[in-house]
Amino acid sequence: QVQLVESGGDLVQPGESLKLSCEASGFDFKNYRMSWVRQAPGKELEWVSSFNTGGTSTTYIDNAKGRFITYKDNDKSTLYLQMNNLTPEETATYYCRVNVLGKEERGPGTQVTVSS
Repeated sequence: QVQLVESGGDLVQPGESLKLSCEASGFDFKNYRMSWVRQAPGKELEWVSSFNTGGTSTTYIDNAKGRFITYKDNDKSTLYLQMNNLTPEETATYYCRVNVLGKEERGPGTQVTVSS
């Protein structure tokens, strides 16, 4: 059974940083492409970043390039998202996501609020 549990969300001021974590279990973590997605109030789910298999390749939404870093710790089966210089527009619930055997799985999410 796939389980994903996000943590690390908080209330921060614009320009501050946060590191999100996603603890995974129930699948071979190191061999799966993992992603971060977010959903702001009243908006659709938005892809943020992915850590791809086969190496250390990562991809980011354009407005996060240079500010966000996604990385994995395979020994801990944990995915991370380091977010720097946050803006109020990035207020959302953040989820990690994985597709296992054709089924997309997400955790319960962690709330990030960026406000002065």
